[in-house]
Amino acid sequence: MAGDRASGKAPRRSPQEAVRAVRDDIIRGVFAPGERLTEEALAGRYGVSRVPVREALRVLEAEGFVEAKPYVGVFVRELSESEAEDLLELRSVVEPMCAARAAVQRTPEQLGRLKELLNMGWDAVQDGRLGELPRLNSRFHEVIAEASGSEVLGQMIRQISQKIAWVYAVELPRRAEDSWTEHEGIVAAIGAGDADRASALLAEHIAHATHAYRRRERQAERAPEDPAPTAA
Repeated sequence: MAGDRASGKAPRRSPQEAVRAVRDDIIRGVFAPGERLTEEALAGRYGVSRVPVREALRVLEAEGFVEAKPYVGVFVRELSESEAEDLLELRSVVEPMCAARAAVQRTPEQLGRLKELLNMGWDAVQDGRLGELPRLNSRFHEVIAEASGSEVLGQMIRQISQKIAWVYAVELPRRAEDSWTEHEGIVAAIGAGDADRASALLAEHIAHATHAYRRRERQAERAPEDPAPTAA
């Protein structure tokens, strides 16, 4: 990670890009939970002045990614187990509904965008660019929600998609091929207009990802007492 931060001169970014860049690095684990974030270091890393960095940190605090401690600094939050479970449960209820509606309501442009994201994900998997998967995965699920034709569902998924990516950040690269194979089936069902199959496949996809996440959490809890290696 140190090399990640020191690599080259960062391109100039807009304030909105600064928010996305810091958020993406938190999700990918470049900045660990509990790590202090300084305006000066972030400004240098992302090629912006301290003013947009300050605004980015305010946005990320409102989103729940960082915590500002008076007279101490700004720190990366740690996602609590209860918060993660709430997000997983909400996702398991809402997203299959989005997929079912998308199979009926989607436009040709939205289907094309899903296929494009599918190809981009496979390219990233095959090239070993696994750090790109959380962002592509989030956008894939957002487009399904948008294709549902419901502004309420679309807004709901947009609001939680980045937090969901944070929950799955470790497991998503580990099950990259399985995840994108599951995405292929979901897109095929949506393209065929099969609402029941699209909903069932997306529910199954979420169940697999949730199982992997919970297994990792159990292994992490056992780690101090049980140093046995985890399955690859």
